[in-house]
Amino acid sequence: MSSAIPGSWSLELKDLRKSFGKTEIIRGVSLAVAAGERVGIIGPNGAGKSTLFNLISGRFEPTSGDVLLHGQSLVGKKPYEINRMGLSRSFQITNIFPKLSVFENLRCGVLWSLGYKYTFLKFLADLTDANQRADELMHMIGLERKREVLAVNLTYAEQRALEIGITIAGGAEVILLDEPTAGMSRSETARFISLIKHVTAGKTLLTVEHDMSVVFGLADKIAVVVYGEMIAFDTPATVRADARVQEAYLGTPAAGQESH
Repeated sequence: MSSAIPGSWSLELKDLRKSFGKTEIIRGVSLAVAAGERVGIIGPNGAGKSTLFNLISGRFEPTSGDVLLHGQSLVGKKPYEINRMGLSRSFQITNIFPKLSVFENLRCGVLWSLGYKYTFLKFLADLTDANQRADELMHMIGLERKREVLAVNLTYAEQRALEIGITIAGGAEVILLDEPTAGMSRSETARFISLIKHVTAGKTLLTVEHDMSVVFGLADKIAVVVYGEMIAFDTPATVRADARVQEAYLGTPAAGQESH
């Protein structure tokens, strides 16, 4: 377990619950993530993983419970307010500006964090710090050779890399990635894991993934969510050996049961 003391957590979920009508989707999830930890969230389809991300990032408001970012409650805040507090999220579906170039996409991502807010396009070329930061991000995600290419013309893997660049552009310390390697080949996935490790170094990372090789290769800790409840939260080795996890998700019979 983390050595962080209570109150020093980067992100906390406290008895978080979410119902849609009479159906309870998230059933009292509590989680504490220390600064710099990488947490993978796994669970079967319909377990509530994306709902959990929506609650953390402000797209949904919890029925009860609390979400704390560096000790400050996020409940009732808009997604853009949460982003400005230092939490950024990517989505399952690539979320970029298709008709802008790679460089322009990244520059849009850094403007607010540098204090420019709403700036007329004709002045953007003069924003030296924004242009420099966009160039740095472009190099970081390995797309410097695609600087002037429209985002719509990138490969799928390149588009996902660009979205990662946009996600970290604002300097957020807590990053949420929703199935970042979905739809990628095995070789693309391996390269993308390396990219994620590189660009999120020193940051707090939560990622939802179905690919177990990604989760166990990337995460410091793994949270297992089943039917809206967290049944395990520990190191990859401990979670892998947990009989409840084996039975509920990894497809291995629990201890005492025979394989057939």
